[in-house]
Amino acid sequence: MKLFGTDGIRGKANEFPITPEVALRAGKAVAQVLRSSGHNRNRVVIGKDTRISGYMLETALTAGLVSMGMDVLLPGPLPTPAIAHLTKSMGAAAGIMLTASHNPYEDNGLKIFGPDGYKLSDALEEIIERHILGDEPEPRPMSPEKIGKAYRIDDARGRYIEFAKHTADNISLHGLKIVVDCGHGAAYFIAPLIFKELGAEVIKHGCEPDGININDKCGALYPETAGGLVRQHGADLGISFDGDADRVIFTDATGTPVSGDRILALAALSLHEQGKLRGSRMACTVMSNLGLHEAMRRAGIEVLTTPVGDRNVIEALREKGGSFGGENSGHLIFADHATTGDGILSALQVLRVMKEKKATLAELAACMREFPQELVNLKVAAKPPLGELAGLQKLMREADAAFGDAGRQLIRYSGTENKIRILVEHRDAETVQEWIEKFTKAVKEDIGVAA
Repeated sequence: MKLFGTDGIRGKANEFPITPEVALRAGKAVAQVLRSSGHNRNRVVIGKDTRISGYMLETALTAGLVSMGMDVLLPGPLPTPAIAHLTKSMGAAAGIMLTASHNPYEDNGLKIFGPDGYKLSDALEEIIERHILGDEPEPRPMSPEKIGKAYRIDDARGRYIEFAKHTADNISLHGLKIVVDCGHGAAYFIAPLIFKELGAEVIKHGCEPDGININDKCGALYPETAGGLVRQHGADLGISFDGDADRVIFTDATGTPVSGDRILALAALSLHEQGKLRGSRMACTVMSNLGLHEAMRRAGIEVLTTPVGDRNVIEALREKGGSFGGENSGHLIFADHATTGDGILSALQVLRVMKEKKATLAELAACMREFPQELVNLKVAAKPPLGELAGLQKLMREADAAFGDAGRQLIRYSGTENKIRILVEHRDAETVQEWIEKFTKAVKEDIGVAA
């Protein structure tokens, strides 16, 4: 598709496709494709993170929707999973989140949810894209009396706060000291409040958004920021969210970041012990460490491996009837509670395990060993099909033959940026470095690296 990537539409604000003109057409397209004759289904929830461009896009998107007879509910800045939850709980036809997740403030995007709270299928995204690009007939204008209305809703925060706490049975966090870094993003208000209401002592950081400081040396991309505050305040752990709070990264009591795979492992094992891991299976992406697979095999847990993207993990869980999965980047899906990755909900589930087992995060995270791994992101000027790059393909085959069961390589393009990602993993750290250098050289020769 020309507009939709692995996670909605994304790009630089005020440049195609993240323009008011495209947002207005997107509003009309969503109304056309997702309109329902069911009770109260002629409405759409629009959320946003804290980027300054959110005002521009929210206004244009609203105009497109109301011009097609849809009512729009505007809760203001809220995490992406909160919009997914509100879409379903308020009986809306769709939910739209304006965010570029972990990207800098210059970027923005649209994530669209259906009435069930799940991200749209590729087929629906393709239909919406055709309407946006004008490949489908223009809709007939609505008569004036059928134009929709836009409402600011004041109870959205409260609805999500109570839902999030309920997923962890309102467990008491009394006695825990937590650093909460919201990255100046969508969770800046509600995340600290939730942990505080449950009894934790909260040290806040990244909770003063100004429209341009989102993800700026804070949040999930910079867990060392929370780690420094953990050491400074003698906290039990740090919790860092990305810009739209659909993922979370933890730091232990020493201020050391805990890998997403270790969090996946401890959560899966805890659910398995409680008999809540449906089918004794969990799902992860191809980016997860081989050590996670090893730990799950020991526990008798089946691992479903999917392409990158939390939507792919969710689809695997829905298809196989699983209840838990995620990405090592910090997306965790507790499918019995949520329809998408939810950083706040995930943090509450991890805190719950700590309280119930009376264990530190480091103790729980020791449930698996990690194979040495390195991931390199290279900016590229173009994205020719990898299968057409003879030199790189030859090197990949050589690596597979040399690694056997002791390691792996994974090379792919980013779905949202002009980057190629090179992952090498092996029991031997020197082997990892050797092959990273070989692959980097091959990419530079076959594609060239952007300045």
